[in-house]
Amino acid sequence: MLALAREFRFRARHLVFPMLGVLLMLYFGYHAVQGDRGLLALMKRSNDVEEARSRVAALRAEHEAIEHKVARLKPESLDLDLLDERARAILNLSAPDEVVLIERPDAR
Repeated sequence: MLALAREFRFRARHLVFPMLGVLLMLYFGYHAVQGDRGLLALMKRSNDVEEARSRVAALRAEHEAIEHKVARLKPESLDLDLLDERARAILNLSAPDEVVLIERPDAR
């Protein structure tokens, strides 16, 4: 029985450092994939960046459309139809022979 205990201690000494090495590798491997700055977080951030870029592109297009409308309202290039449209929308007026279609925002 004593010889078995010695043999176990002898073999355990040779296994301690390799086991610690394996455990450390597993620990760092797990955090390299699942951690705050791991591969999964990197993929999520990449998706977030792509969504933000597409949102920026949409907002830029909307901004350019508004700038175009504003440019058409300047005195040197006044678009009378647009001016009439904006005046009627702001004052809530219409001509007697016009048909007004009201679109609800929740109808879509």
